[in-house]
Formats: sequence, structure tokens, C-alpha cells
Amino acid sequence: MAYAAPIFVFHVTAVIELILLVFALVIEGVSLVHAITQRSDAFGAIGTLPKGGWIAILGICLILTLPAFGFGPLSIFGLVGIAAALIYLLDVRVGLRDLQDGRGW
Repeated sequence: MAYAAPIFVFHVTAVIELILLVFALVIEGVSLVHAITQRSDAFGAIGTLPKGGWIAILGICLILTLPAFGFGPLSIFGLVGIAAALIYLLDVRVGLRDLQDGRGW
């Protein structure tokens, strides 16, 4: 009976890593698509990196999060990618939205 616990742990760990991978890829993909569809002059207006810089950062992070390259969402590259995507979504996207709504900074 006690021998089933290690096998169960590996299944739970695999499911948790899969959930984190899907979360990371969705967050990074949404932020990359949003960065691509925005106007390039709006990034300078809110005082952040240019559009090309954000696209490069988010694209590289998305590629390095894929498990095909030997990394995953729990590697250092995956965690940096999640952090970069969240910074974009929670700071830059809000600034771009406020700029487009006319409320400005």
C-alpha cells in the first residue's frame, strides 16, 4: 500500500507542470499578440520600451518557455517569461488602453 505513493506523486507533479505550462503559454501568447497589434508610437507616448523591444522580449520568452527547447515554465527562463508577460499586461497594456481611451497619463 505504501508503494503507490511515489507513483502518485509523479502523476500529480506532471499535472501541475502541465497546468503551469498552459498558463504560461496563454499569458505570454496573449501579451505578444497584444503587443503586435498596437501602434508603435503609443509605446513612446507612455514612456516605455519601444514596440520592437517588447515584441522581442515577449517572443524570446515565449520560445524559451516551450518544453521543446529543454526548458519549461519552472525553469529560470520560464519564470522570467511569465514575469515579463505579466509586467506587459499589468503595466504597459493598461497605459496603452488609457492612452487610446483619451484619459491619458
